Amino acid sequence: MEEIKIHFNPDHVEVVVPKGENLLRAAMRAGVHINASCGGEGVCGKCRVIIDKGEVESEQTEKLTPEDHALGIRQACKTKVISDLEITIPIESRMDYKVIDKERPKTGSWQVISEIKIEDLIVEGKFQPPIEKKYIEIDPPTMVDNVSDLTRMIRTLKKVYGIHNLMIDFNTIKKLSSVLRQGEWNVTVTIGNPSNPLKKERRTQIINIEPGDTTGNNYALAVDIGTTTIWGQLLNLNNGEILAQQVEYNAQISYGEDVISRIIYAQKTEGQEKMKDLVVSTINKIIHQLLKKNQVPLEDINFITLAGNTTMTHLFLGLEARYIRETPYTPPMNYVPPIRAKELGIDLGEHVQVFLFPSIASYVGGDIVAGVLGSGMYRQNKLTLFIDLGTNGEIVIGNSDWMTCAACSAGPAFEGGGIKHGMRASKGAIEDFNINPETFEPMILTVGMVKPKGICGSGLINIVAGLMEACVLEQNGKFKTGLKTDRIREGADGMEYVLAWAANTQIGRDIVITEVDIDNLIRAKGAMYAGYMTLLNEVGLTMNDLEQVIIAGGFGNYMNIERSITIGLLPDLPLEKFKFIGNGSLLGARLICFSNLLKLDVKKIFSKTTNIELSENTHFMDNYIAALFLPHTDKNLFPRVYERVSCRERNLGYKSN
Repeated sequence: MEEIKIHFNPDHVEVVVPKGENLLRAAMRAGVHINASCGGEGVCGKCRVIIDKGEVESEQTEKLTPEDHALGIRQACKTKVISDLEITIPIESRMDYKVIDKERPKTGSWQVISEIKIEDLIVEGKFQPPIEKKYIEIDPPTMVDNVSDLTRMIRTLKKVYGIHNLMIDFNTIKKLSSVLRQGEWNVTVTIGNPSNPLKKERRTQIINIEPGDTTGNNYALAVDIGTTTIWGQLLNLNNGEILAQQVEYNAQISYGEDVISRIIYAQKTEGQEKMKDLVVSTINKIIHQLLKKNQVPLEDINFITLAGNTTMTHLFLGLEARYIRETPYTPPMNYVPPIRAKELGIDLGEHVQVFLFPSIASYVGGDIVAGVLGSGMYRQNKLTLFIDLGTNGEIVIGNSDWMTCAACSAGPAFEGGGIKHGMRASKGAIEDFNINPETFEPMILTVGMVKPKGICGSGLINIVAGLMEACVLEQNGKFKTGLKTDRIREGADGMEYVLAWAANTQIGRDIVITEVDIDNLIRAKGAMYAGYMTLLNEVGLTMNDLEQVIIAGGFGNYMNIERSITIGLLPDLPLEKFKFIGNGSLLGARLICFSNLLKLDVKKIFSKTTNIELSENTHFMDNYIAALFLPHTDKNLFPRVYERVSCRERNLGYKSN
């Protein structure tokens, strides 16, 4: 078979593939990322590449104009390689690694929930890491006292620390004799507490032994396995200090930006193993970066906790995930039994065990359990709405007495997917917007304060809300007609508003928001709001009964709460009721590292939370249809928004069509 060589710019990476290979698949093989949010179906139009040299066979798609073709622009997913190629990945198709962990200014004003402090855990007697190190000086054996090395060590631990009911890991037994003599009978024993920490018959397990006194070196890792990004933290188990934090894009992203695309890929030959290897390699990369940054030896890591949604957890474990997406939506398991990190391919010592948060249902995973743990809502009397926004938006409603949860398939709009010029919140993404209601000229701000190259999720919300408030949009998401501006025009996808002219962008094309984009946002926010309504209806409550709304996740960090209410994404409640916890998944994972007692709280959260499958709920579709309006068909649910927008409309002298 003839082989083709492809050179990718600006990465300067080359790969050899068979003639006729799909260009997007070739990029994956080369480890070169090209944005492709639709998983290669050709409908998103994000995988644009420029053919500099060589011959390709490409399908004509509606996402590319004749002018694009003339410039050598093609969609990678619809292109086959015919000869040796040199291609350039334009800026809008590349992934921006430089801003992934950069702090962006938060928009809007709302309360930020303080994290549970280590000092509080200490005061409450709950700072009890699941791994402890004990230094002991053992009497050497004699002819008079020649009991076994193991008996001698256990006897000393009981005498010095009063530790009883000890078990020992077999791997530790194998090296016991040599370590005892290497340390001249002065050793550090690493002890784990795998069983219920409140039981009188508490069992502890010896999982490692080291020569000398190494009690000062006791570290753990907390990891959030996100669909888009994976976050890791290095923690000091002796004092509760967060030593460092690291984030990387989940390497699975090149095979689909949503969980469904990845489940489908995992069903292909060797696909399941590929998905596992990609996420494990990303975690290992983060681990080595954290250790190098802090000069911590790998052998000093003694524990790791991980939290992720149900699909990410199963793909990480290499488990069959196909039934997660098929009726009746049954994952292989909810709880993961104790498992060694080494068995999963994680680059840690043989003795390190993994704690994985349990999943409640197919689409309400361990990341939500961890977020609920971190928020503390399960311990409060306040009726709380907990929201984690994303492609698969998760919702929890309840308090210390009960909780119910659901997942809404909101689609990718909140992360820039399904939007003509949508992108992640990286440098050049439009994130804030205002409009002059008389001239209709925009004011835009981008991430990094540079020329725009697209629109991120928070920017999309701000744009639509701004157009609403300026009375440029009807409540059905259509642009008002007859306005004196050249920014509203007929485009290839229907009516659109020009946010930035080509000369003022990085991509050399006008950046617009279309009525199709607005419709996609309306559907996404409608699914979320219908989810809130359906859960409240199921328990006989209303929006006015809510005492607080907790928003989790990286996207929520940059939401403008007022504008999110304006479009009907969040309930029309006083702003002081909204609180934010940031990355709740990572917060919960960290807390488990610092308090073994909180494992009991994880079990409580799991056992007291009832999942409702919205796809099977007869009221959800009614609530969804009612929410497909800006902000909603029921004015009584958004009195402040309707009053504000109606007042501005009257002042400007507009009449609704």
